[in-house]
Amino acid sequence: MRRRRAGRARKIGMSPGTLEYVGERPASATRLELLHYDAENLEEVPQATEEKCAAARGAGVVWLNVDGLKDVETLEHIGHHFGIHPLVLEDLLNTEQRPKLEDYGDHIFVVVHMLSAKAGEIVKEQVGIVLGRGFVVTFQEQGGDVFDGVRERLRQGRGRIRSRGADYLLYTLLDAVVDYYFVLLEKLDDEIEVLETTLYDAPTATTLHAVHRYKREMIFLRRAIWPLREVLNSLQRDELALVQPETHLFLRDVHDHTLRIIETIETLRELLAGMLDVHLSMLSVRMNNVMKVLTIIATIFIPLTFIAGVYGMNFEFMPELHWHWGYPLIMLFMGAVGLTMLIAFKRRDWF
Repeated sequence: MRRRRAGRARKIGMSPGTLEYVGERPASATRLELLHYDAENLEEVPQATEEKCAAARGAGVVWLNVDGLKDVETLEHIGHHFGIHPLVLEDLLNTEQRPKLEDYGDHIFVVVHMLSAKAGEIVKEQVGIVLGRGFVVTFQEQGGDVFDGVRERLRQGRGRIRSRGADYLLYTLLDAVVDYYFVLLEKLDDEIEVLETTLYDAPTATTLHAVHRYKREMIFLRRAIWPLREVLNSLQRDELALVQPETHLFLRDVHDHTLRIIETIETLRELLAGMLDVHLSMLSVRMNNVMKVLTIIATIFIPLTFIAGVYGMNFEFMPELHWHWGYPLIMLFMGAVGLTMLIAFKRRDWF
């Protein structure tokens, strides 16, 4: 938290387009991964240089993946080689952007959030995607992503990806990000189902903490995914020169998947809210049962306490005090009073 605030403070007063990393995690080392392909050929360079990336422009489609945002100078050179606007580079280094789309004419800038599960928590990573004429550049905070399936399809030449343009590659990357949302939600759905069973069978304080934790995760997911709906809607509906009409149909499919994910998140949020209400209701019922038992016990002992109080006054002329069988008779009488009250309560279904 301190690091993020410090990064923001350093940017105060700087001119627009000034490159300064702002993020919650330390910026990792920058690594360039290059794929240059067409319908017949594929060139893959896992550890590419800036010169190699600059020379790759030409026929076919270029996909440059940038892992790590530590080397600001390298990012400036990449922006210069591909004609990326300085404001785009500034937004790339500010990893607190919400999902959005910006059209700069000769290139389109898209921000999405890539989600993953680590150590039992959902981790968000910003992914910036720049679409230009014949190229796609992706920028990630850390190494590791959900694009391995896309890389494998490019290597094997499966489907239509090698014969389509850069806009289709943008679609496949967005589709990979959205598809992984389903994986996370299925995992969360299973965990919440187990939690719901525990809530009804043997609720504890830990159960209540788990419900609150999942509610926070649902809010986190909603903030990360909800704006993506507008991004995909703009990609398929706005007249963007870099997105071909043939790609709109595929983008519409991703948009539909996003709507399904948002509906699932809303359903899980409502389920968790209901679970919280059930938990509080069960606590209230349990408290009422305890209070009912205590009230019945207290009610039974009220007349017994009265009888004991009367014969505890120690007046001199109380004839019962001198009876030989007075004590056992009083005890039997008190027992009969208590038993009679228990029978009356039972007939009224008070316990």
